[in-house]
Amino acid sequence: MHCQKVHAVVKKRWWNEEVAEVVREKKKKYGNWKKEKLTEAWKKYKKSRRNAKRVIFLAKEKKQKECASDLKDTNHQNEIFRIAKQMVKERPDIMGSNCLKGVLGKVVVDEKGIKD
Repeated sequence: MHCQKVHAVVKKRWWNEEVAEVVREKKKKYGNWKKEKLTEAWKKYKKSRRNAKRVIFLAKEKKQKECASDLKDTNHQNEIFRIAKQMVKERPDIMGSNCLKGVLGKVVVDEKGIKD
C-alpha cells in the first residue's frame, strides 16, 4: 500500500490576464532557448523571467491590498469569511488516514494493527 497525496488545482485569486500573458511569453522564450541553446536566447528568457516575477509580485500585492481594504468595510466582512471558508473547502486533506507503520516498519492497514 502506498501513501499518496492527490494535488488539487487551486485557482489563484491574484491571477489575471496580464499575468497569464507574461507567463505565456516566459514559457515561449524558455522553449526557444531549449531549442536553440544560444546565449542570446538565454538572455531573452532571463529578462522575460524577471519581468514575470515582477508582474506576479505586483498582482499579488494589489490583491492583498484589496482584501485588506475590504476588511475595514463592514459590507465586505462577510465576503472575507466566505472566501476563507471556500479556501478551506478547496484544500481538504485528500489523503484520508495517514499511513502508519508498525513495530517492524511495515505499513499497518487493519484496525487491530492501528490500535496496537
